[in-house]
Amino acid sequence: MRIRATVAAVSGALALSAFVVPAAQAADGGSSYRADVAKVLSSHAASGKTAFSAASDPIGDLDVSFSDFKITKAVKVGTTAHVSTSVTYTLTHGADVDITSDDFATGPLVYRGSSTAPDNVLGGNLPATCTATSATTATCKGLIDVYPSGTDSSELKNSQAGTWHGAALALDFKIEKSSVQFDLGTTLVQRNSTLTVNAAPEPVRKGKTLTVTGKLARANWETHKYAGYTGQPVQLQFRKKGSSTYTTLKTVKSDSTGNLKTTTTATADGYYRFSFAGTSTTPAVNATGDFVDVQ
Repeated sequence: MRIRATVAAVSGALALSAFVVPAAQAADGGSSYRADVAKVLSSHAASGKTAFSAASDPIGDLDVSFSDFKITKAVKVGTTAHVSTSVTYTLTHGADVDITSDDFATGPLVYRGSSTAPDNVLGGNLPATCTATSATTATCKGLIDVYPSGTDSSELKNSQAGTWHGAALALDFKIEKSSVQFDLGTTLVQRNSTLTVNAAPEPVRKGKTLTVTGKLARANWETHKYAGYTGQPVQLQFRKKGSSTYTTLKTVKSDSTGNLKTTTTATADGYYRFSFAGTSTTPAVNATGDFVDVQ
């Protein structure tokens, strides 16, 4: 299942207009949660109650606030597989807010762009779970669920890779009150990367030339396939047999299709690999070392 929030600007202020629930993905109880969230947020958006001036302050009419928002530094998303990442945060609430009620729900969000005009928002399939630490505070844990492909459309565009911001919301379904708070933290949502290597010929005589080829690729969230990552610096590294440490021999750049090709002199038995340091949009990756027997 998935939860996707579509965002829109209403009179220059942020409105979380809907949580989209694709029919093919709405097979269990999470769809009920999403439908209730969509109803409440749409109601606030229509009434203008979601307008705010400071993204770091809670907005809405439910007496809650959020802090200590913790999320992984990077979320690696491929072409098809569902990815979940855990988020923890502290919920502070008024004495009149019963977080143990069946009518209460809270959950984390991440959004791309500014809090006043984000171009995408992602949340979890189900509400977070909370444990009270005092009469008015609780520690909460929830998931961000990401689906790079589905029966309707992708949740992500390639241009949306990079820094995303954290947010959290709380809802009281019975009285239809809610609050949401932005700018709680950041994470990188990245297009997952792959890297290959092949050193030839094998075996090779000592002092002869080895040709090392490979390919650096990353997920394309719009075609749901991996495609070459072009013009990127990649290190050729060598690990001598019996050693646990790779040494960088040279740096080469991927070509217009992501392919890599270079040469080096064979000196001893060992493993050759390519290593990519990563960018804000694409994670670091190492190829599995290719062993070469030097005779």
